[in-house]
Amino acid sequence: MTDIEIFQRLGLALAIGLLVGLERGWHERQAREGERLAGVRTFAIVGLLGGVAAWLVPLAGGMLLAAVLLALAALLVAGYWVGLQRGGDIGITTEIALLLVFVLGAASVLGEMAPAAAAAVVLALLLSMKARLHGWVARIEKIELSAVLKLALISVVVLPIMPDRDLGPGGVLNPYELWWAVVLVAGLSFVGYAAIRLGGAERGMLLSGAFGGLASSTSTTLALARVVRVQPALAPQAAAGAVIAGSVTFLRILALTRVFQPALFAELLLPMAAMAGVGLLGAAVLHRRNAGRQDAGRGIAGIANPLELGAALSFGAVLAVILLGVHYLKLWLGSEGVFAAAALSGVTDVDALTISVSRLVGADLSVFHGAVAIFIAVSVNSVVKGGISWFAGTRGMGLRVLPIYLAAILCGGLVLALAGGGAAALI
Repeated sequence: MTDIEIFQRLGLALAIGLLVGLERGWHERQAREGERLAGVRTFAIVGLLGGVAAWLVPLAGGMLLAAVLLALAALLVAGYWVGLQRGGDIGITTEIALLLVFVLGAASVLGEMAPAAAAAVVLALLLSMKARLHGWVARIEKIELSAVLKLALISVVVLPIMPDRDLGPGGVLNPYELWWAVVLVAGLSFVGYAAIRLGGAERGMLLSGAFGGLASSTSTTLALARVVRVQPALAPQAAAGAVIAGSVTFLRILALTRVFQPALFAELLLPMAAMAGVGLLGAAVLHRRNAGRQDAGRGIAGIANPLELGAALSFGAVLAVILLGVHYLKLWLGSEGVFAAAALSGVTDVDALTISVSRLVGADLSVFHGAVAIFIAVSVNSVVKGGISWFAGTRGMGLRVLPIYLAAILCGGLVLALAGGGAAALI
């Protein structure tokens, strides 16, 4: 290690301490002199101490670094004890931050500089977000905490132990890929659900529609329609939110195909993007026409928590059934059988059909025919959501939603027919 590199690394150790110390100093800026456990200077010194201790490791051995860390920990314990005797704050955030700054200072010299710097930025950001994080935690309900733990269970515990081999008729059932699909869809759905819970009630129907499209555009449309049934005057805002939810579904299909079948993603990129563009443009027109009205729709109710284990298992079962159905229909009727399965699946769900077709493409189905099948499913699903807007909501909501969806279907169909495999060459 050259002298210049040593100075650079020690400088980073000092900068880490200064960054975190700046945040801690600002956080405790109202405290009188001598009441703060550590400020900018202390954090900067601790960061530099870690760097210097690590620099001396080749000369004095690793025990020096361990001894200095233990001595620092002992000082912090003593300071914490004195603070308790004085009736001070019983939190230990600053003490832990000091220890981490020392470790990051040492890592700046002994390891890669970029990860140490990134960890310091994350540390400072977490320290600065105390009020916001506590506010989020206060708004979390028990059922939502349970959902997070269930997501961790199905992704971290269950997924790795699933056998990764093809089973069943035609080898269409791969347990690992089936469960990976469950994890992916459940994760996307929970992101949308969490976004609605954290921000939807204050952002109105537009953001509720956008986030609801990640969770479930069909249930979002139904929830908005129920609101309109009670308050018909909200039909324009609800229609815009429902169309946004459907437009997000088009983009969600692209995300799923990007993961499960990149060739299919390339084929669907232009059609789905065109459909999403038409939908978002239509929603913007609806919103602009009613921009002067008071937004009485401060969020929506009726979006169920998507991470019940029963729901996850049900999706996996539906996916397996559709995989088998598509396989046998393809075997009996050829491509037309896949199209029939797509139309039936689109009545209730497009995710499972998208994943099923993605697995067939390249082996038993051409990329273009796979794209057509998914287009059929999403078209049927869009018409169903238009019907929900009309019959579960009001005629006014349906007359706003259906024309936009029909225009999106027409535009997507034209793009798919004209592109016909050319889009893949552009990717």
